[in-house]
Amino acid sequence: LLSRPMLLVYTSAVSFRTPAPALRAAADSRAAAARLDSAEEPAREPARNVLGTELSCCCADVHGSGIGTGFYRDGYCSTGPDDAGRHTVCIEATEKFLAVSAAVGNPLHQPIPQFMFPGVRPGDRWCLCASRYAQLIELERESAVRGEDGEPVTGFVPRIHIRATHERSLEHMDLEALLSRAVDEEEARAELSRLEEMRAALRRTVSPSES
Repeated sequence: LLSRPMLLVYTSAVSFRTPAPALRAAADSRAAAARLDSAEEPAREPARNVLGTELSCCCADVHGSGIGTGFYRDGYCSTGPDDAGRHTVCIEATEKFLAVSAAVGNPLHQPIPQFMFPGVRPGDRWCLCASRYAQLIELERESAVRGEDGEPVTGFVPRIHIRATHERSLEHMDLEALLSRAVDEEEARAELSRLEEMRAALRRTVSPSES
């Protein structure tokens, strides 16, 4: 997986606010496993995506492991009070993404079975922390990741499944940043237009004088 070494070049514009991601990911996984073993239903926030519609499933069975993605391991990028990392962006992993992620201290390719973490492989859908996704966008924009030849590495920000991306992701980046990287961008923009037309029609019904 990491056959092409990555040399990180840090710039002042790039900030890393999560210094121990691997340890935190393990802690999150332990917490999720404990909740699954508990009879008490964990608190969750409303399951809406960034378009404002019902949140779709990201992946309920990661590469045949029987484990779903998401903080709650149910296949959805849902979030709640216990999810400090906001695992809300449904990405489609690539080899280049996994290599860069490992290079910045988040080795998602390494499974941790005892904590219900199957590891992420190219092609998998996975609920990534919103702050991590925003970080990747920033790294690419600043050309802060370079290969062993010294040239900037590009194309490592993974595409996303926008209907499966929770609305709390918008706390870390704007909607356009997500739409432009969506696998289903055209359909998502069409849906946004349709929703806006419905809202406009509703406003005209409530306030006819505005028409």
